[in-house]
Amino acid sequence: MNQSISISPDGTKYPLPGQEEYKKELARIGKLVGRAREKGQEIVVVMGVGFVGSVMAAIIADTTKKNGQPGKFVIGMQRPSNRSYWKIPKLNEGISPVKAEDPEVAPMIRRCVLEKRTLVATFVYDVLKFADVVVVDVQLDYAKNQLGNVRNGHVEMSALEESFDIIAHHIPPKCLVLIETTVAPGTTEQVALPAMRKVFRQRGIKSDPLIAHSYERVMPGRNYVASIRDFWRVCSGVNEKAKKRVIKFLNEVLHTEKFPLTVLDRPIESETAKVVENSYRATILAFLDEWSLFAERNGVDLIKVIKAIKVRPTHSNMIFPGPGIGGYCLPKDGGLGVWANRHILGFEDDSFKITPMAIDINDTRSLHAAQLVRDALRNMSLPIASAEVLILGASYREDVGDTRYSGSEILIRRLTEMGAEIRVHDPYVDSWFEFGSQEDDPGSKSVFFRNQKKLKDLKVQKDLNKAMKNIDALVLAVRHDAYLYLDPARIVRAAGHPIAVIDCFGILDDDRIRQYLALGCDVKGLGRGHIKRLKDQVSKTKS
Repeated sequence: MNQSISISPDGTKYPLPGQEEYKKELARIGKLVGRAREKGQEIVVVMGVGFVGSVMAAIIADTTKKNGQPGKFVIGMQRPSNRSYWKIPKLNEGISPVKAEDPEVAPMIRRCVLEKRTLVATFVYDVLKFADVVVVDVQLDYAKNQLGNVRNGHVEMSALEESFDIIAHHIPPKCLVLIETTVAPGTTEQVALPAMRKVFRQRGIKSDPLIAHSYERVMPGRNYVASIRDFWRVCSGVNEKAKKRVIKFLNEVLHTEKFPLTVLDRPIESETAKVVENSYRATILAFLDEWSLFAERNGVDLIKVIKAIKVRPTHSNMIFPGPGIGGYCLPKDGGLGVWANRHILGFEDDSFKITPMAIDINDTRSLHAAQLVRDALRNMSLPIASAEVLILGASYREDVGDTRYSGSEILIRRLTEMGAEIRVHDPYVDSWFEFGSQEDDPGSKSVFFRNQKKLKDLKVQKDLNKAMKNIDALVLAVRHDAYLYLDPARIVRAAGHPIAVIDCFGILDDDRIRQYLALGCDVKGLGRGHIKRLKDQVSKTKS
């Protein structure tokens, strides 16, 4: 790739700015800020306009004062790299840089950019000098050096630490810095505060920086905006002044009258709350994974078991574990706590037992799904090598287009390693970044598997009938609405012959499993140990 070009997901090429453009850009933003000041608007800079930052920026920009007039002017700031610079011109065109199933996202961004003129994007760090509030939404990754071994990994802190340094060198002393990024516990008080305080002293500023922490509970999907704006928030500050400022700010931009803030004493408490919240859910899913294996081996249908348990109101939120857990938070957040315990907080003891074990189990669950594909094909006297396998679902959860940490990715990589030919269908995903960028991404999971080069050209198909033609195996990997009631006869007819069917999410009911079996297919499923019993019933009926 040309290093001076940034290419958007729709293929549009944007040249990266040259040095001569920085002064022009700063002057442009300065004029807009001046007009906003004249209107009595607070200036908010959002650092990072990705999955959270872009929507958070729009929510802030869409807020109004009691008189109905806009109360905030928002500057979305993104580092001008070839990977992400395209987000800036897209935003300035009024186009969302994230694909969202929520119908509120695109109109809100377009309205704030083109009509209200309360949202603009830039690549110039100097705009931080205008800020009354800085919201930090910089991506923080947990790099795993070995699949299924979270302890042998580390938090990629460099981008976040660089952001703290840049902010400290530019912001006015009274500017509030709100860390919204999910961070390792202790980051705000023991990384951000001392680093920014040091720079403040170098600048001759005697006061401490006003730093706060508040985490979002964003859920990409149909309720994207509501999960940020219309949901409960936890917050804290490094001192009372910072705490009061963050409470005031969040009360102005979120619907806290219906969803009140929870204010904690220290940032390490709110940081820990986010990590524990996601670790708890991940641990429950890992716990159910071992019972899924039990069910497969002992003729038990775990789907029916879970449904029976959910009748009890206190257990109504129990969910079936699919082929690994995905999304940006659950697979990594527990690792932030494990890493912070040693590398920020300085404890050498091995106090974490359950949390890393849960992450490791969830990371490798897809490998078992690949084994089921292999075994189902074997039952039909077909080798996994060169088998045409169709994966239904690329995203990490149902009815969204987000592929980050998708269980389907690991499943595909293992099947490819075993020699299978892969096709993918997903109604919500246009391109799969994790495969297209694997040769340039140092964090790519391709390093954990062999035979991965051909996956860089993997395309997500949109025509399901075409995708099913001449397949040998079908994997129901995500509970998209489009996959819940597929007709077995239609699928076998499209394939042209009986196939192996693998249900990773309890999508198939017993009637449809029987239909597949009657059509000559072999069926397997995660936690679906009762399928052998259904197979015997179908065999008796035929005889």
